[in-house]
Amino acid sequence: MGKSKIKEQYHTDKRQVFCIGSKGIPAEYGGFETFMENLTLCKKSSNLRYHVAVMAREDSRYEYNGAKCYNVKVPEIGAAKAIIYDIKALARAIRYCEERPSIEKPVFFIMACRIGPFIKHYKKKIQKLGGVLYVNPDGHDWERRKWSAPVRAYWKLSEKLMIKHADKAICDSKEIEKYINKEYASYNPDTTFIAYGADLSRSTYADDEVKFTEWLSEYNTKPHGYYLVVGRFVKENNFDIIIREFLKSSSDKKLIIITTENGKLLKEYDANLHFLNSDRVIVADSVYDKQLLKKIRENAFAYMHGHEVGGTNPSLLEALASTDVNLVLDVKYNHEVAEDAAVYWDKEGRNLSDVIMQVEAMPDDRRAEYGTLAKKRISDDYTWESIAEKYEKVFLA
Repeated sequence: MGKSKIKEQYHTDKRQVFCIGSKGIPAEYGGFETFMENLTLCKKSSNLRYHVAVMAREDSRYEYNGAKCYNVKVPEIGAAKAIIYDIKALARAIRYCEERPSIEKPVFFIMACRIGPFIKHYKKKIQKLGGVLYVNPDGHDWERRKWSAPVRAYWKLSEKLMIKHADKAICDSKEIEKYINKEYASYNPDTTFIAYGADLSRSTYADDEVKFTEWLSEYNTKPHGYYLVVGRFVKENNFDIIIREFLKSSSDKKLIIITTENGKLLKEYDANLHFLNSDRVIVADSVYDKQLLKKIRENAFAYMHGHEVGGTNPSLLEALASTDVNLVLDVKYNHEVAEDAAVYWDKEGRNLSDVIMQVEAMPDDRRAEYGTLAKKRISDDYTWESIAEKYEKVFLA
């Protein structure tokens, strides 16, 4: 479904759910954006209406996947932009309900814990409306190495206050749910676990699709001739270890990293590893064509996943859904998702370079077995249809 301008219509017999914290839909990139795309696309209940905030340069409204989308204009103010965006989006949603007293029991669903110091004020307004505040706490944003100590302290405080005032925390990782219940036991938080999802369908692109063959040609590779990494170029994704260990291996394949480039960190890693002038490691441009990215995943010799910060990571689910062999950093969050469907490596002990060479020697039937296990993990617990259904039950409860 595409965008279409809408005339104001109010369905007060439906449960109104205001989704705040993603950059909006249609999704281009990003976990929460993909989540909202699929939550709205897979909606089944006729008793539910989604409203989705969209970060934009101008205020406007449109409809997408049956959801009412409202643009929130946010100034370019650096790191604080996301905080201002969440506050403005929440305030707009509350005002929308205040102007329509016939709306009963609205749900305000906030993704990530960015506005904790401000949430008490808005929680009072939500209670006055007879509404509820639900929060997806995401992962441990306060653990990210890119943040300075004061910023980390803010994120930790913000998480604490969001959990304190939330009527329910919807965690997309069992490990995060355990952490929330232990860390904030004094608040007796009401938590539930609903996973993130992935799409098991194959790419609609054929093997000779021009976009795919041109991509292969651009990076001088071929199907199953490359290891793949997709993700933000940030420290906690351990690109330095992946690059170092790959260069240490004797693999004749390429390592292709599809990322949103972080020039400063890229130069820092290259100063130590000298990979930018190597034809073995390629830092490729971002791929926004979903079918092309899926085709690239399907044709990778193996996928490497080095994310270590908590929560269920979308790129790992997408890799399990598309790539047969996945080389995964062994932390509890990743193990929860992949279980026995991945080959594990760790930062201190088992060298990734050794794992790479073991995978290169792996017989085809064993590779196929890993592929079957990976798809089963998704079909058993991570389909978007089942995730959307579970969210609907919570929102309508």
